[in-house]
Amino acid sequence: MATRRLALFLPLAALAACTSPTAGLPPLPETETGFRLGPEDQVRVQVFNDPRLTGEFRITDEGTLPLPLVGSVPAAGRTTTEVERAVERVMTQRNLFREPQVSIQVLEYRPVFVTGMVERGGRFPYTPGMTALSAVAVAGGFNYRALRDSMTVTRIGPDGRAQEFRATREARILPGDVVTVHERRF
Repeated sequence: MATRRLALFLPLAALAACTSPTAGLPPLPETETGFRLGPEDQVRVQVFNDPRLTGEFRITDEGTLPLPLVGSVPAAGRTTTEVERAVERVMTQRNLFREPQVSIQVLEYRPVFVTGMVERGGRFPYTPGMTALSAVAVAGGFNYRALRDSMTVTRIGPDGRAQEFRATREARILPGDVVTVHERRF
């Protein structure tokens, strides 16, 4: 009887050992076409016809863009175009300009983080078009214990909560994502 139980248990244990740690997670959604600003992004704001209001600014931890004379403008979760229009509205409301024209350009994106079975995990600069594999590459590549075909990406959603996804090597990541490379089980 004990050998029969053992014979039933061993295949189940072997199957469990082969199951990927990413198996129960939803796939990473395709990235949006418009980049959304977030805390730590650094931008250049240019106000046409007024160099005094032009400069480089960092999105605060609260998700706002602090500007002289204008004050703090909500920026997190918005595209640069949406923030440009919001700054123009505030300038018009405060009678700073009759028809202001504002341009916002991202100078530095918030970093990505790579953890797990890589040579040098940590915080790394984001570059547009970055994939999970290129994030692993900047972290020194996979180490000898790495599961190389799939990984997880943790992303902060629009509601401010972190969500974990299953990602392939080709999956596009976004600024602020955390890429985790898991350990092989055999």
